[in-house]
Amino acid sequence: MKMVTAVIRPEMFESVRTALEAGGIYGMTVSEVMGRGAQKGIALRFRGKTMPVEFIPKVKIEMVVRDADVDTIIEIVRANGRTGRPGDGRIFVSSVESIYRVRTDREEPEGS
Repeated sequence: MKMVTAVIRPEMFESVRTALEAGGIYGMTVSEVMGRGAQKGIALRFRGKTMPVEFIPKVKIEMVVRDADVDTIIEIVRANGRTGRPGDGRIFVSSVESIYRVRTDREEPEGS
C-alpha cells in the first residue's frame, strides 16, 4: 500500500476530485493548507500598494491506495491539476506499513 499526497491549487480541486472519482478513486482526506515553494510567496497589488503574501492557500489530498493505482492517480492529478504556472503543486508517494480500522480495533489486510 502507498500514501499519495497531492498539494494543489484550490481552484483545481473540483476537477481533480471529479477525475479521481471517474477513475474509481473515492477514498481521500482533503485539507485546506497554506504553503510556499521556491518562489517564496507572491506579491499582490491592493489599492496601489504592493503587499507580500508569504504563504499561499493550497488543498492537500491524501489517499492510501494499492501500489497498482499509484501511477493512475499521479496521471489524473497531473492532467487535471496543472495550469502551467508556478505553484501548481507537488505529489508525494510514501509506503504504508499498516492500516488499522478504528471501529473494529483490527488491522486491515493489504488491498482492502
